Amino acid sequence: MAQYDIIVIGSGINSLVAASIIAKAGKKVLVLEAREKIGGLASTNEFAPGFQCNAIYDTLKWIDPRIIKELQIQSQGLELIEMDIKRIALGEKENKHIIFHKDPLLTSDSIADHSREDSKKWIDFTTHIEKLTKFLEKLYQLAPPSLPDIGLLDALSMRSLLGPLMGQGPQGLVNLARTAPMMMPELMDEWFENELLRSALSTAGTHGLSYGPYASGTGYNFLHQHLHSKGIIHNSSSVKGGTGAFPAILNNILSSNNADVRTRVKVTSINIKNNVCEGVTTLEGEEILSNQVISGLDPQSTFINLVGNQNLDPSFHTQIKNIKYRGSTARIHFALKDMPKIEGVNEDQMNTVFSISPSMEYLEKASDAVKYGFISENPYVEFSIPSTVNPEFSPDGKHVLTASVQYAPYHLSDSDWDQSSKEQLKQNTIQVLEKKIPDITKLIENSVVHSPKDLEDEFGLTEGNLNHGEMTLDQLLFMRPTASSSQYSTPFKNLFLCGPGTHPGGGLHGMNGYNAAKKVLKG
Repeated sequence: MAQYDIIVIGSGINSLVAASIIAKAGKKVLVLEAREKIGGLASTNEFAPGFQCNAIYDTLKWIDPRIIKELQIQSQGLELIEMDIKRIALGEKENKHIIFHKDPLLTSDSIADHSREDSKKWIDFTTHIEKLTKFLEKLYQLAPPSLPDIGLLDALSMRSLLGPLMGQGPQGLVNLARTAPMMMPELMDEWFENELLRSALSTAGTHGLSYGPYASGTGYNFLHQHLHSKGIIHNSSSVKGGTGAFPAILNNILSSNNADVRTRVKVTSINIKNNVCEGVTTLEGEEILSNQVISGLDPQSTFINLVGNQNLDPSFHTQIKNIKYRGSTARIHFALKDMPKIEGVNEDQMNTVFSISPSMEYLEKASDAVKYGFISENPYVEFSIPSTVNPEFSPDGKHVLTASVQYAPYHLSDSDWDQSSKEQLKQNTIQVLEKKIPDITKLIENSVVHSPKDLEDEFGLTEGNLNHGEMTLDQLLFMRPTASSSQYSTPFKNLFLCGPGTHPGGGLHGMNGYNAAKKVLKG
């Protein structure tokens, strides 16, 4: 019977980061992945003959700087492509777009075409956001304190917050406490008047959520998307070779540290005896012993499906069942015969992210689909053309357009996610795209739709939620995933968590995995 120091379940970015940090420390590590290939939400796949796509994320918003330094992932071959244009918010009128540049002065110039007053406030706004995220950057590097019983060690671990506190004074912390619970309209009311700008910024606050901009806590989500951005709004980078290059490099690091990575191995149970985790059992019936197990799966999958209800304390079982998932993001990949043309956008500007949301009211109305369980007629669509950055994604002269579509609720009120409902979502998305790309229908050679149900089936995401649980105020920090399992540990000795369902939440930043690994190594 095989014996390891650490078994890591899943091979998403957090799982691979945790495994890499621990293997680098000299531990015997085994990574188990149910799918044919590693990478999880960072996968790059072929979706039509000759056409590739990034499964979920076309860009990286930020990566934990500690991972870059400790694992030296860039010297290992991870090449981040930083564009001068970060995003283009497409306006309703021709040539009336807002272009978000790396250089905030250029962004200010673009905003001036819509509102001189807003343009004057832009630099101050970016500085304000950068100051707020400084607190979160330090907070995110810590395991949440054990509330309500904060001990001396918990208090000492939070001393890194003194840096931004000394730099900004108490007012900085007050501003963070004010902003985090805000609705996006409240935050925007303090700064801007132009509706396209207000909406374009609000999309960051609703990113990955089932809620619209009028929900409390969307201010916090806006900040979460802008960590380590140095005040650059809508900051992101593309990955040379696609996002799949990131897990591939982590896999190489694991190999160089003698870790084992096995694919097509589905874990069917986490073995618990007397509240102690002893290893796992696979679908083939193989029992693998381990001193410790780290799950990169979401809390529902980890505790209900693998640990099993019979091993859960009733109170903890209730906490796990009360976690809100409500996946509402779909992905649609289009194989195009040619480069699409967007009025007011030059061909050399096509290698960025585009958003279609003319107003906050448009976003809020689109979010009604989740409230009532229907497919939005006018969804919020964010799209990019990854083949402009990675030409190997498509045959010569052809291109890939990938759309992230909100709001596509996991729970439909009067139907299931089948071919008919997915076709309806695709056609509604095409209608939105046609307003900006009139010839899009003629260009489509092939397409594939991934509904939230498809994402659940393919990646094991409960209700198709990309963040392993909603990023809402009641499911953050010391309450993520629950108050009794918020420090990457669990009620079971030797069982730990590292997925996006833990602090600090979703994305391909790897911070959850890094924090979890340090927790495990600390003992």
